[in-house]
Amino acid sequence: MKDPLNARLPRQFKNELGKYLVIFILMAFSIALEAGYQVGDGSMIKAYNESFEKYRIEDGKFETKDKMNLAQKNAIEGYGVKVYENFYVTLKDESEKTYRLFKIRRQINLIDIFEGQLPERDDEIALDRAFCSNNDLSLGDVITIEGDDFVLCGKIALSDYSALFADNRDIMFDAVYFSVGVISDAKFDTYKNVTYNYAYLYEKAPVDEADEKDKADELSKKINSRLALNSFTPRYLNKAIRFTGEDMGSDRGMMDTLFCIIIVIMAFVFAVTASNTIQKEMSIIGTLLASGYTKKELIIHYMKLPLIVTLAAAITGNILGYTWMKNVVVDLYYNSYSLPTYHTIFSGEAFIKTTLIPLIMMVVINVAVLVYKLQMPILNFLRRQNTTSLNHKAFPLNKKIPFLARYRTRIFLKNIPSFLVMLVGIVFANLLILFGLDFPVLLDSFEKEMVEHPLAEYITMLNMPASMNREDHKLETAFEMIDFYDAVSTENETAEKISAYSLKTLPNGSYNGESVTVYGIEEDSRFIDLDLDEHQIYISSAYADKFELRQGDSITLKEEYDDKQYRFTIDGTYDYLGSLCIFMSREDLNKVFDMDKDTFVGYFSKTAIDDIDEKYKGSVIDQTALTKLSRQLKVSFSGMMDLVVAFAVVIYIVIIYILCKMMIESSSQSISMSKIMGYTDKEIASLYIVTGFIVFVLLLAGSMPLEMKALVLVFRYMLTTKMSGWFPLTISWEVIFKTIFIAVASYGIVTLLELRKIAKIPMDQALKNVE
Repeated sequence: MKDPLNARLPRQFKNELGKYLVIFILMAFSIALEAGYQVGDGSMIKAYNESFEKYRIEDGKFETKDKMNLAQKNAIEGYGVKVYENFYVTLKDESEKTYRLFKIRRQINLIDIFEGQLPERDDEIALDRAFCSNNDLSLGDVITIEGDDFVLCGKIALSDYSALFADNRDIMFDAVYFSVGVISDAKFDTYKNVTYNYAYLYEKAPVDEADEKDKADELSKKINSRLALNSFTPRYLNKAIRFTGEDMGSDRGMMDTLFCIIIVIMAFVFAVTASNTIQKEMSIIGTLLASGYTKKELIIHYMKLPLIVTLAAAITGNILGYTWMKNVVVDLYYNSYSLPTYHTIFSGEAFIKTTLIPLIMMVVINVAVLVYKLQMPILNFLRRQNTTSLNHKAFPLNKKIPFLARYRTRIFLKNIPSFLVMLVGIVFANLLILFGLDFPVLLDSFEKEMVEHPLAEYITMLNMPASMNREDHKLETAFEMIDFYDAVSTENETAEKISAYSLKTLPNGSYNGESVTVYGIEEDSRFIDLDLDEHQIYISSAYADKFELRQGDSITLKEEYDDKQYRFTIDGTYDYLGSLCIFMSREDLNKVFDMDKDTFVGYFSKTAIDDIDEKYKGSVIDQTALTKLSRQLKVSFSGMMDLVVAFAVVIYIVIIYILCKMMIESSSQSISMSKIMGYTDKEIASLYIVTGFIVFVLLLAGSMPLEMKALVLVFRYMLTTKMSGWFPLTISWEVIFKTIFIAVASYGIVTLLELRKIAKIPMDQALKNVE
C-alpha cells in the first residue's frame, strides 16, 4: 500500500513554492559556479600540460649577434641538443602596438589554429587569438604595420607564447599592445632587422627542475664560449611559457573558500527552514502522531521535498557548470592567455564538492533538526506549543515602552535565529559586492598614479649582450664593451645615466619570491629627489607597503638565478607605487655588484631616446608600459568581477526572501489576529516589514567596517600570494554607497513580494488555530 502522506507532497510543494524556488536557485547557482570553475580550470590545465609534447615546445632559446653558420650549429648540437631556427622581426603599427612576427613553424613550437588558416600569400598574417579578441579584430581585417598592409587570415596560438610577454623582465604580460604572429616565408625574408633566435630541445630530457638548471647553466657557458650571445633563456625561466602554468589553478583555493562559505550559508538556511516547517505544521504533526505514524515515518516524509529540491538543484547546477559556467571560466582564461584548444574533462573532485557534500549536508542538518524538534510530546504539537515547558514566559518588556515599539521588539526577539542567518548573508554578500566593485576602481586609481607620478617619463634599459660576460675571451670582451658603450651613447639632453640590478626577495610564509629592481642613481638626480649619502638605500613605498617594512628594518635579497644573498638596512622610503624597487647611488651599486665604477645600463629621460643602436635598446618603460599591469588585469578580471557582483545580489535576494518569508509565516497567527482587530495590511506590513528593514539596516551598517577590513585582508592576501607588484588598497566612498544601494534595493525587491504574502493571510486563520 502506498504511503498516503505522499499525496500531501504536491500540495506542500505548491504552498512552499517560493521557498523551495529560492533555495533551488541558490544551490543551483552555487553548484554551477564551483563545478564550472573546477571543470574549466581542470580542462585548461590538462590542455596546457599536454601542449609541451603535442606542440614540441622548446627546452630553451638563445639569441646570437649574428646568424650561426653550419659549423657553429653542428658544434652546439654536439652538446646534447637539437637546435632550430626560430628567427623573428619586431614591428610596430601607428597605435604603438608591437608585433613579433615569425616564419611558419613546422618543426618546433608548433602552431594551434583557432580560426582561419596560416598565411599563404605575402599580404596575409595570422595573429595571436587573445590579442585579436582584446582588439576586436576579425578575419579579413586589414592591419597596417610599418607601411605594409596585411589581411588577417588566421587566429592562432603559438605554443611558446601562452602568456604574451614581450620581454622576460616584464612583471606582467600584455595581450592588448603586444602580439606574436606568423607571415609567409617569402615576406619574412624581405625584412632586414631580424633577431637571430634559436630554440633547442635536449636529446635527453632533464629529470627535474634541478637537473634542468644544471643542464642550462652548462649549455649556456659552452655556447657563450663559442659564439657571441645576446641572451640565453632556458624554459624554466621563460615567463612566456611558464607564467601561465604557474598562474592556472592559483585561484582554486579562493574558489574553494568561496564555496565553503556558501555551504555554511546553505547549512544555516536548511536548519532555519526545517525548524520553520515543524513550527508551521505542528498541529498536523500532532494529528499524524496521534493517528499512529512514527517519528521515523514523519522524518522521512518531511525529508522528501528538501531532498528532491536539492537533487534537482545539483543536477541543474552540474549541467550549467559543465556548459554555461565552464565556458565562462574558459573564456576568462582565453581572454588572458594564448592557450591551445582544450577538451572538457569530467572532474571527480568537482562532483564530490558540488553534489555529494551539499546532499549529505542537507540530509544531516534536516534529520538533526527534525529529530530534535520531534522530541516534544504529542500534546504540545496539538496545542501548537513550541516548548516542553508549560510555564514558558515571554521576555518581560517595560510597559512604558509604546505598544508598537514593544510589538516590534517581540517580532525581533522571536526571529533572532533568522536575523543571525541574515547577518552571515549580509557580511558575505557585501564582501563579494565590495570586491567586485572596488577592484576595477583600484586599477583605475593605480593607472592614474602611474601616469601622473612616474620615476621618469622614459626609462630606457640597455640590452647588454651575454657575450660580454665571457671570462675566457677577455680581450675580445673588452673591445665589445668599447663598441657597446659607443653605440649606446646619446645626445638627448634630458637623459641621465642609471645603473640597475635585478634581485629577488626570499620566499617567506605567505610571500613568494618576487623581483626587485635596484636602481643606481646619479648624485643630485633630476628625476629621483633623494639626497643619498654613501651606503644609504631607500625603498619604494610599494615595497614598504607590500612587505610592511619601515626605516631601520633589514632586508635580505638574493641573485635572481643564483643563491648569493645581499643584506641591506633601510634608511628611508621613497614615494613611488609603480614597482618594488630600491634606490642607492650609482657608485654604490656598481661597487656592491662588482661592476666598473663607470658602468651604466640605462637612462632616465623626459623624451624618447632615438639615437642609440636599436639592437642594444632593451625595454623602454613609458606611459604605455607603466599601465600594462592595470590594463591587463582589467582584461583578465572584468568579466569575473561582474559575475561576482551578480552572484552576491542573488545571495542577497535569496537569503532575505527566505528569512522574511519565514518571519511572516511564523507570525501568521498574530497577523491574522491583527486583521481581526482592525489593522490594515499596510499597518501590519509596517510592523513586520519595517521591523525587518530596521534590523537589516542596523546589521548592514554595523557589519560594514568589518567587511572593509576583511576586504583589505583579501586584497593583501591576493597581492602577496598570487600576484607580482603592488598597488594601494583603498575603498572609495562611491563603492561603499553603491554597495549599500544594492543591498537596500535587494531588500526592497523582496519587500514587494512579501507585501502580497501578508495580504493573503486570512482573518479566520486566528480562529481556526486557537492555541
